[in-house]
Amino acid sequence: MNNTDKKGIALLITLFFVIAITVAIGVGFKQLKEGAEHIENENFMIQTDVILEDVMQILKKLPQLNDINSSQDFFIFLSQASFIPLQSNGISVTIELSSARSKFNVNSLVETNITVNQNKIDSLNFYLSKYMVQKEYINILLDGMGGIKEDLSYNSAIFNEKPYLFRNYITSLNHLNEMNSFYTKTYRDNSLKNIDAEKLFDFSTDKNSSIDLNYATPQVWELLLGCDRNRAEQLFLGEGAYSSIQDLELNDDESLNMSHFNTSFFEKFINVKIEIQENSQKAKIVFEYDINKKKGSNFVYKI
Repeated sequence: MNNTDKKGIALLITLFFVIAITVAIGVGFKQLKEGAEHIENENFMIQTDVILEDVMQILKKLPQLNDINSSQDFFIFLSQASFIPLQSNGISVTIELSSARSKFNVNSLVETNITVNQNKIDSLNFYLSKYMVQKEYINILLDGMGGIKEDLSYNSAIFNEKPYLFRNYITSLNHLNEMNSFYTKTYRDNSLKNIDAEKLFDFSTDKNSSIDLNYATPQVWELLLGCDRNRAEQLFLGEGAYSSIQDLELNDDESLNMSHFNTSFFEKFINVKIEIQENSQKAKIVFEYDINKKKGSNFVYKI
């Protein structure tokens, strides 16, 4: 099969996906409007659940997703289906799809046996130091994923101020912001404003997850290679075109730095963001979808 055929198949997969999502959610809108004009807040919660279920069912049942078997297929699919806007009966829904492996999983700083990964810590410390963030910040991060310590041998005093903060792993950007506020207040240091954490960090519970280099953000490239922002931006512009290490044209130092991280050129994981609005009510749901296992995980709700 030549490249033209592959692109045609990938575009067809995308078309099926968009049509299926549109039809399923359109039907859901109609049923909801016909079935309930009761209490507004409760109805909006029901609508949110139904829309999420519709999206999940389409992802699970659409057989064409199984035909995405290469980085090229995946890139075309995400390019064509990255943003799907829908509106019916006063409800607007937007669905955004992107790679779920474009960022660095901050939880991988600590291995599954609760030992720290020193190479990753050194790389992150080097990255942060370029933006004037003190090394004490990493100690706070490590406390957030090191579990409960009966001997109170934490690396920082964060739990004195925030005793109920979850500490088995960092769950989300909001969780991270709790730690960031402690750092800023304790050290009277506003340097974290220079770090775009949303583009740098992922919060998966899978500590062995790989970064898909075809979608790595500039911030992640800078972390992986220890390079400057210009070099990182240059590599980011090659998004979707990489199939091997040779394509990256790394120097020896960059190759060594990247060897400390789990990387790949094709990871079939989608980040799904659903935003729903009806009048003044808004909901946002973000989750990760594993195409191979047909399973969603790491759900974050904001209503």
